[in-house]
Amino acid sequence: MAESQFSLNFLSIPTIPKMIKDYLSGGLSNLHSPLFSKENALYQAAIKAENYSLHHRKVLSEVLGEQMQSLPLSELQKENLQNLQQKNTFTVVTGHQLNLFTGPAYFIYKILQVVKTTNFLNQNSENKKFVPLFWMASEDHDFEEINHFKTTNHYYFTNEKSGDAVGRIEISDNKFINDFIKEFEDCVFGTELIRWIQEAYANGNTFSKATQLLVNRIFGEYGLLILDADDRRLKTLVQPVFEKELLQEHLYQSTHETVEQLREKYGKVQVNPREINLFYFNEGKRNRIEKEGNHFAIVDTEIKFSKEELLRELRDFPERFSPNAVLRPVYQETILPNILYIGGNAEIMYWLELKKGFDGLNLPFPILLPRNSFAMISKKNFDKMKKLGLKVEDFFGNYEETVHRKLLENTPLDPFLNEKEQEVISIFEALEEKAKLTDKTFENLVSAEKKRQLKSYKKMKKRLLRAEKIVQGDLYQRFNLLYEEINPGGIWQERTLNFSEFYADEGKDWIANCYQNTQIEKPQLAILII
Repeated sequence: MAESQFSLNFLSIPTIPKMIKDYLSGGLSNLHSPLFSKENALYQAAIKAENYSLHHRKVLSEVLGEQMQSLPLSELQKENLQNLQQKNTFTVVTGHQLNLFTGPAYFIYKILQVVKTTNFLNQNSENKKFVPLFWMASEDHDFEEINHFKTTNHYYFTNEKSGDAVGRIEISDNKFINDFIKEFEDCVFGTELIRWIQEAYANGNTFSKATQLLVNRIFGEYGLLILDADDRRLKTLVQPVFEKELLQEHLYQSTHETVEQLREKYGKVQVNPREINLFYFNEGKRNRIEKEGNHFAIVDTEIKFSKEELLRELRDFPERFSPNAVLRPVYQETILPNILYIGGNAEIMYWLELKKGFDGLNLPFPILLPRNSFAMISKKNFDKMKKLGLKVEDFFGNYEETVHRKLLENTPLDPFLNEKEQEVISIFEALEEKAKLTDKTFENLVSAEKKRQLKSYKKMKKRLLRAEKIVQGDLYQRFNLLYEEINPGGIWQERTLNFSEFYADEGKDWIANCYQNTQIEKPQLAILII
């Protein structure tokens, strides 16, 4: 079993985006609801209760009940479906793309955080209930982003016709399952993983169905509800919002100022809202809607609508309209009694662009909480790390700087060069002071000579480092191999490796340990030694 040996607060990790650190430190308070706490969550629930209609709740409960009725539901799931019909019940939500066999491992981590946060909130004295909900991003159409997953030893992928909403794509190419069986059939929990992948990706299942089956197998016992919002009844609830988006370019106009402020402060923004943030479904394709003069055009097709025709189409066929990434949060918060959204750093950063858009719709903006991160490090690699004199945090900061420092520790030349460089600096500081007493041309000469000599020292240090990489080649290679094992391809493990890599040996004990080590109120990177 894994145990959390270390955890790093996001604020201490150099690679966490500055916008996220500012958010967690309270520096962007005008762009969001209060930061997460139980008290703030209960207050958010009171606000949502005033805004969320019984009709919306009735429709949502009906849709969820139908979508989940064919699944083997746990008693807790049945209880949560019943509770959701009550006006004192609210959701805690995360969402994700329908990645093949869940894709990168952080898919698992973010759902576990939703479950644990929900359990934490249910310990209240206000008679409020909370249920965990997973939002399937079934309407995305970029199939190439989701058609694969990776383990240490294999890259799995499927070929299907793309362009449609990915949730609607039917599975016909599941040859990857045979390779998966070969890799995992001899593992302790390989049989369970193989059964899951065969059930989910059977020919004829849609990607929505596959994801629903798989997520339910992993998280059903935790009471998780699973929603596919690509549904006519749910789209009907959001018709007024879509109409405002089409006629008034609402999201673009309301968020433009915030987007520019964030771009000025951070150099860029996560996403740029378009004038119209809606797609249109037609003949198996999902294409953007653009305004062209007095008409609305469906990009990359011959289809055009007048304003009246488009509004009639929206009224008669709401299921043909689909929000893009920045309008999806509005859709989500319109149809759900939601109070808290847990997402990755990139998600939180684009949510921070949107609050004024929510305000303009009189729609409560949920509490936002960045998800936790995890890294699994084998006992063998952990021991290697200690022998090399490295710390866990060295692998999640500026690794190159750390390794260079370690290499230079082993040579007396580095401190000697630093000492002599400081002597040069002191000499020239004294010279510069005296040079002020004579002609300006001499002062300029001293300044130029100082720059030249310091540049030479910088060049010598670079050459010294290059030389030490050769002299200490074996040590340098050991550093790099260890880094590659902990961060495959130079990327955090959770963003590359599939959960099966860890589940295969530990099964649900691994899930339980990740749950146990999930921090609720302050996001962190937890390192589990396995």
